[in-house]
Amino acid sequence: MEELLDPALGAVRVFLVHDDNKARKLRYNLGPARILTFGGAYSGHIRAVAAAGLRHGFETIGVIRGEEHLPLNPSLAYAVACGMRLDYLDRAAYRLKQTPETQARLRERWGDVAILPEGGSNAAAVRGCAELPGELDGDYDVICCPVGTGGTLAGISAGLPEGRRALGFAVLKGAGFLTGEVARLQREAYGRAWSNWSINLDYHFGGYARTTPALDAFIAKYRVEGVYVAKMLYGILDLVRQGAFPGGTRIVAVVTGQPLTSVAECGAPTGLDSGEPRWRR
Repeated sequence: MEELLDPALGAVRVFLVHDDNKARKLRYNLGPARILTFGGAYSGHIRAVAAAGLRHGFETIGVIRGEEHLPLNPSLAYAVACGMRLDYLDRAAYRLKQTPETQARLRERWGDVAILPEGGSNAAAVRGCAELPGELDGDYDVICCPVGTGGTLAGISAGLPEGRRALGFAVLKGAGFLTGEVARLQREAYGRAWSNWSINLDYHFGGYARTTPALDAFIAKYRVEGVYVAKMLYGILDLVRQGAFPGGTRIVAVVTGQPLTSVAECGAPTGLDSGEPRWRR
């Protein structure tokens, strides 16, 4: 773990753990001969699934939000180079991607496929992310992570030792629905939900992939990814200044990411980029 050094932390200590949550989410989702999943045009999840398909020898289909644009951006070009076939849904249809009707049409088009949700967050993904706390060295009180779809937070919470807690920082505006989503994912994975976690909704900076001058300055100062990680770290430091953590608290901040294609190379944010709640039954 790498310690974050900042005078604003006072007696609170923050340790950074770099972890590829995309790979963790996929670990127990692999096995089907053909996987179909969803994402935006710069989705890190899309790239991760494509790369896994190439590595492990299964077919991949990426259903992309919006219209096709040629030439493909570097993110989608990478996915295609890995063998992924692309399909597209306009924004209205994409909002209905998890409905039985939409998925039936996709199966009619693509045949026998295993369908992963946007961001890869399902029960199997939760079990993969639950392994993270057990791999950490050193003592800590709180684990923090960015939250887009809820799968990483759901897993971290489920894997925490007794007496620790997890704090997620939502990167979406109007993300109150994520509280129910995290609990739902835990119940689907383990048949129960935990009470050792919470989600802070105050550091979205206007919404997914949105920014402000203050956040831009923070990104430049700490040289961190801006869509997920910067919002989490900004929130941690701000909460410390407000006295939300007692002196001596040891915080682990999970720096999520999947570095197959850099943000600079893509020229746009990576990861979940629809900013739209998934369809909920």
